Amino acid sequence: MQQPKILQVIPGLHTGGAERTAVDIGDAIVAQGWQSLVASAGGRMLDQLLGGGSRHINMPLDSKNPFVIWRNGKRLAKLIETEGIDLIHARSRAPAWSALIAARRTGIPFVTTYHGSYNQKSKLKALYNSVMARADVVIANSQWTADLIASRNPWARDRIQVVHRGTDFDEFKQSSITEQRQSALHDQWGVKKRHTLIVQLARLTGWKGQTVVIDAAADLVADHKDLRFILAGDAQGREDYLAMLRQKITEYGLEDHVVLPGHCDDPAAAMAAAELVLVASTQAEAFGRAAVEAGALERPLIVSRIGAVGETVLATPEVTESERTGWKVTPGDAGELAQAIRDSLALDDDQRRAIGVRARNHGISNFALKQMYDKTIAIYQGLLAQ
Repeated sequence: MQQPKILQVIPGLHTGGAERTAVDIGDAIVAQGWQSLVASAGGRMLDQLLGGGSRHINMPLDSKNPFVIWRNGKRLAKLIETEGIDLIHARSRAPAWSALIAARRTGIPFVTTYHGSYNQKSKLKALYNSVMARADVVIANSQWTADLIASRNPWARDRIQVVHRGTDFDEFKQSSITEQRQSALHDQWGVKKRHTLIVQLARLTGWKGQTVVIDAAADLVADHKDLRFILAGDAQGREDYLAMLRQKITEYGLEDHVVLPGHCDDPAAAMAAAELVLVASTQAEAFGRAAVEAGALERPLIVSRIGAVGETVLATPEVTESERTGWKVTPGDAGELAQAIRDSLALDDDQRRAIGVRARNHGISNFALKQMYDKTIAIYQGLLAQ
């Protein structure tokens, strides 16, 4: 019997949780002995995708133009028929509309994954978002996301399945990170070994909270002159936002303390080099991959008390101090963030080590890459068997 062909569709392969998961699941499909295809507009992660044995089909799935979405639906339907695709899996809204059109035309199973919470401030936006709940199986990347989907689309409740985002705990392991990798980043960032590094890895956009971190930095550097805040992330064309961040840094006189190095190609080494990792989002994270990866590296971390971090980070008052894996602060509150940073920096080595070990163990128990592989493949098998 011919092995199944699975087609994932995503706008592009640049950087982010959806893109990383598409590559990871492509690898899992190939490891299963099946055939993996990914349709997208391409991007910097294309070589990783191809290196895992997946095929790539270039298609303008990054367009939100209704006419392009409709044409993409026809293109996908033709691709399904010519390649003998058995199942289509969409990871974003515009491609999901095209995938829905194609799946209905060809009669193959349709899967979606919610990688974000998606703003929904109007009936038109609610209709646009609803495509993500119209699949045969709707994958939520956290229980928080599953609850959000069900509240917005109660008619889809029975088709929602939680598959937490998986992390490779061998890749994100302190002993796997060489001194050379960390030194290369020190050179790139213009920092010294004596500096205390506080790292946030997130694309440069308002809701990721870079302005909050800069405000907190201004409150801290007078008493902690060796602090260096590394806000690593791609602006993805948001040049006005990048300019605003630079102006804010200048106004505070933080040029020696806050670094905007752009995209980081080695996130594991970046977090391993950090004294502290931040996830300062001001809007809900549907999962929060960076928090799990920091925990995997046994790094202390501070996250905003919002979204799915309740599943990835354990903090008081929800757990006891002896169960803590990090700190949670009010979103957008620079003063509270600054105090949490002070509290973390005040830990002795034994306290830091204990928090790190708990964070890694919590992650391994709940967010391992193999768990994501196995659950996703099981969903595919269930649909293909119908």
